[in-house]
Amino acid sequence: MAESDAKLANRILLGLVVGAVAGALTLVLGGPFPALLEAARGLSSQVFDPIGQIFLRMLFFVVMPLVFASLAAGVAQLGELTRLGPLAVRTFTLFFLNMSIACVLGLAMMNALHPGGAVEGETKARLLEEYGTASGKLIEKQSAQPDMSFQTVVDMFMPRNLLGAIAGHDRAMLGEVLPLILFAILLGAAALSLQTRRREQLQSGLELVSELMTGIVRFALLLAPIAVPAMIYSVVVKIGWDILIALGVFVFGCLAVMLLHLFGTMSLWLKLFSRHGPLQFWRTIRPVLVTAFSTSSSSATLPAALASARDDLGIRPTTAGFVLPLGTTMNMAGTALYEGCVVLFVAQVFGISLGVGEQVTLLLLAVLGAVAAAGIPGGSLPIIAGLLITFGIPPEGIGIVLGADRLLDMTRTMVNVGADMVTTAVVDALEGQGPASGESGNA
Repeated sequence: MAESDAKLANRILLGLVVGAVAGALTLVLGGPFPALLEAARGLSSQVFDPIGQIFLRMLFFVVMPLVFASLAAGVAQLGELTRLGPLAVRTFTLFFLNMSIACVLGLAMMNALHPGGAVEGETKARLLEEYGTASGKLIEKQSAQPDMSFQTVVDMFMPRNLLGAIAGHDRAMLGEVLPLILFAILLGAAALSLQTRRREQLQSGLELVSELMTGIVRFALLLAPIAVPAMIYSVVVKIGWDILIALGVFVFGCLAVMLLHLFGTMSLWLKLFSRHGPLQFWRTIRPVLVTAFSTSSSSATLPAALASARDDLGIRPTTAGFVLPLGTTMNMAGTALYEGCVVLFVAQVFGISLGVGEQVTLLLLAVLGAVAAAGIPGGSLPIIAGLLITFGIPPEGIGIVLGADRLLDMTRTMVNVGADMVTTAVVDALEGQGPASGESGNA
């Protein structure tokens, strides 16, 4: 993360504190002075909510083009990588397993802790009344038709009118993003049959769209130091203490499960599939993890990761040079975990139940979304908004967790980079040409 990005992230975090504290003080004073609380709620509806909407809708603008361009370009890129044979197959398999396991752990934590349960039923009703028109329609629809048939799944992913499904706002939001994801994957797969020059032209165009959408995300983030305290203050004075308690439990749970995946799951991978002992491995790459945590950028950490893999861990330069740069953009375990947790948390806050089947779908979409997320601070926000829309959850709910994203962003970047390093070590061992066991110092 550049210095300006770090300052921006700190201002957003400060905005969360300011908004939460101001909201808490308003609630305290609202006891003896109820007219003050009513005035604060009126001010929130008339002033603070529109400010938050300007920020959120700039993110919503980029959801569709960013998801489409990123996924299509990622699939088209496989045209060159498939020529690498077993190395590419092992790498992508481990990427998918890593992200899937991380997301499963996150969803399991969310179901166990159920942080959104701290919000009382009456409060959830107020939330749905204010934000949840679309989700309310979805709940009614699901209540009327609880069974999901094979035809329903086909309709969700393959509507007769793709553009109508993406642009239609008069129907329940379930399925609006899913057809776009499938179309992007199909287009990228079709690009694999193009001549190299034409495929590269397509990739260049798609990457240009992604860069432009990322630029709009940066514009939106410039408003965040103002929008975050406005949104947090509004939700606190309207909802009460419940939301602060729920947010605290959510942050604690996310941090705990991210560290569990990094030092638990990844240590098990090292023990079973690599030549590196877990304790010595984590000691060796500690500077890399610190860099990832402090910069919140996998890309900024890549030079240190490459040097550590080659020089400190003794991994073959060809393996490190292939797996680590690819992992920086595709192996996003922390991001996949976080996306799943945010969607489930906001659903719990609004009282929307996601069943086992829907959570399996969420897992797959979170993995795809993590790959599509832009590699900048806050780059996953449009993807999360798209996932919320997909499951009929008010996307405005992302504002509840936005202010706490700074600490979680630092941690999930460390998880992403740490998992990249472990995957590189495992791929190197599976290739059968890595360093001898004693070379890295097993613990």
